[in-house]
Amino acid sequence: MATHPGGGSRLLMKKPISLILADAKRSELKRTLSATNLVSLGVGAIIGAGIFVMTGNAAANYAGPGVMLSFVLAGLVCAVAGLCYAELASTMPVSGSAYTYAYGTLGEVFAWAMGWLLLLEYGIAASTVAAGWTGYIVEILSDFGLQIPAYLTSATFTVAEVAGANDTVTLQAQFLPQFNLVGALGILSVTALLVIGVSESAKFTNVAVVLKVGVLLVFIAVGLAYVNGDNWSPIIPPNDGTAWNHYGVMGVLYASTIIFFAYVGFEAVSTAAGEAKNPQKDLPIGILGSLFICTLIYMLVAAVLTGVVPYKDLGVDAPIAVAIDAMNPAWAIISWPFVPAGELNLLTFLIKIGAIMGLSSVMLALCYAQTRVFYQMSRDGLVPAVFGKVNPKTMTPATGTTLLGIIIAIAAATLPLNLLGALVSLGTAAAFGIVCVSVLYLRKTEPDLVRPFRVPFYPYLPLLGIALCTCIIGLIFVDKWTSLQRGNWVPMVILVTYFAIGVAVYAFYGRRHSKLAKGEAVLGDVSEPLDAPLIDQSQN
Repeated sequence: MATHPGGGSRLLMKKPISLILADAKRSELKRTLSATNLVSLGVGAIIGAGIFVMTGNAAANYAGPGVMLSFVLAGLVCAVAGLCYAELASTMPVSGSAYTYAYGTLGEVFAWAMGWLLLLEYGIAASTVAAGWTGYIVEILSDFGLQIPAYLTSATFTVAEVAGANDTVTLQAQFLPQFNLVGALGILSVTALLVIGVSESAKFTNVAVVLKVGVLLVFIAVGLAYVNGDNWSPIIPPNDGTAWNHYGVMGVLYASTIIFFAYVGFEAVSTAAGEAKNPQKDLPIGILGSLFICTLIYMLVAAVLTGVVPYKDLGVDAPIAVAIDAMNPAWAIISWPFVPAGELNLLTFLIKIGAIMGLSSVMLALCYAQTRVFYQMSRDGLVPAVFGKVNPKTMTPATGTTLLGIIIAIAAATLPLNLLGALVSLGTAAAFGIVCVSVLYLRKTEPDLVRPFRVPFYPYLPLLGIALCTCIIGLIFVDKWTSLQRGNWVPMVILVTYFAIGVAVYAFYGRRHSKLAKGEAVLGDVSEPLDAPLIDQSQN
């Protein structure tokens, strides 16, 4: 097999680190994001469906009050991966995130697989969040007597439990005449904001973050007075015998894979490297700062939720609203002539508003991250040039952003997204593992690279990250295998079909148009040395 630029075989050729750094210098994207903006972007991307929706499901069906421990486990994995992301993002501050890191360390075919997996990860995650966003929109409109038909708020494909012989239960896919138009409109709205400009998107994110964090802090402060310690006993309920991951230690471990979904957003900070004012300094602050803030908030919210409401009652779309109803603070009930009931629970209303704003900021951050990964892949020639074309007026990849927004909106409207959360966690764990491998590889092959931030306790932390990500992937596959035995083939079919399409796209387009393989990816006119600061600090 022939060798190509970057060394190795055609499929395993690597993009030289010097070329990656040169790309960062030549970026057409406008650098407008400060460290505060990046922390806000991270918090905006992280705090969303994971806490407003999925925490209740993880507690009710798998971990019980032990969901607090699940947050610790998931947070540990993300903390290790976050340190590795911080080193790579400060060393190679380009928009491609794990895709770019894989291109520079493992080779083109792995980079393509990573980019394609990130499309699934960000796209499905954004679509899943849109489904939760739809639920809160429907609830708040119903408070005012406005009803949206169910066929405009439900996915086209669903999976339902069907009773079988000998008290067995199978899962069957169904195709129904319905379309989640509300969720699709939510995705298209944040897409329009991203097309307008990144600074405008950042302003919206900042407002949304302040609002949703404020709402959660109010929930924690009020809820502490209503906590019943008996609801925490036992912290880890014994396995109920219905499945290997229904409570017990394995339930806590599996719940951490669900909770893992709640952290997917912090990775989005690394995709903002091309638009950060001072990427070497600000990216580590954005990644680690947002991760610390969100982990602390998550654990406190989980503690209040399971302390106020028995964990088996939390398996609903809006567990925080259930907890507020259980508190039923008299001071929160106000007269309101605009609602059919004549009175309104102000605390519940504020929680719903906070959830809508919070989920909106998550959709925006995830869609943003996806467009920036495809922007970098387009610059490398692996996807069509339309995804890398920057609008000179808005300084954003407007056309590519619009196309991806439409694709994600269709997914939000049609797919059984409540069953695909594990696939998002699968993609996230794979990305985190590759990032940890990339740190080990670059420390060995490029020891003289300027590293503004370095992973502490090297090489033990990257190795620990690889082991933890492998465990998460293993737990997900075990659950999917048992799910297949019950007839739930939809997620696996979607995953296999998606990757088959990806193989075809790479074979017939990416492999033929790769700029690195064709010798078109050259350093160009870069007058400064590659280890010089990427940004003129005097302009910040």
